[in-house]
Amino acid sequence: MTEIATREQGAEVATPAAPAPTAGTTALMAWAQEADLAYQMAQKLANTSFVPASLRGKPGDIAAAILAGAELGLKPMATLKSIDIIQGTPALRAHAMRAVLQGQGHEIELVESTDTRCRMRGRRAGAEAWQEVEWTIDRARLMGLLNKDQWKKNPKGMLVARATGDVSRLIASDALHGMPYVSEELEGTVHAEVVPQRAPLNITALTRPATMPVAPAPTDAEYTVTRDDTAEDDWSTVEDSTDWPETAQPGGVA
Repeated sequence: MTEIATREQGAEVATPAAPAPTAGTTALMAWAQEADLAYQMAQKLANTSFVPASLRGKPGDIAAAILAGAELGLKPMATLKSIDIIQGTPALRAHAMRAVLQGQGHEIELVESTDTRCRMRGRRAGAEAWQEVEWTIDRARLMGLLNKDQWKKNPKGMLVARATGDVSRLIASDALHGMPYVSEELEGTVHAEVVPQRAPLNITALTRPATMPVAPAPTDAEYTVTRDDTAEDDWSTVEDSTDWPETAQPGGVA
């Protein structure tokens, strides 16, 4: 080998080997694949009735919701019934937030629920002490919530939703993964549950004689009905001689 060839051989620089992917890079690549699959799924679901109104027709938002739900332990279809996008902010519905925490072993109990007060308590998994929160209609009034339509229609359910958000953040905010609010708190959409209410005990009814009011029978002048006996069970032959007002015909709109 000549001297020139030897120098050229020494001048050659070996191409460095590509660095091995780190654990973080591998995880990111896997997440990117999941995101791509989620978007493909979202495109197929975007205009179906299974998607809430706040997400319908928005495959990008649907895909993001599916990915966020997966981090919370929710399957795709459960996610679409659990997450809303309100003014650009993702939020869990109250029932879904309780489900996420209970699925991780945390405890949430409804202690009291009326139209004016809700008491709820929660206990972190492995803890002994309970944390209790209370939401009252007076508190809602101070925050200017009572003029909203759903607070007028369903104050009991709205109080439960607010208490759910408070107790969930108190005992296990780490379980919510950056989604700490319930939809009802953001006031964009409302899915407040209708909590069964026990009928109040009516003492007066218990002490009142058990008599039923009897309506007076109509006189012949008030109401007269004739029937053609030759038509067996044909009620189309019934003639009503009452002079009904035009705006209050039987079966019509008053």
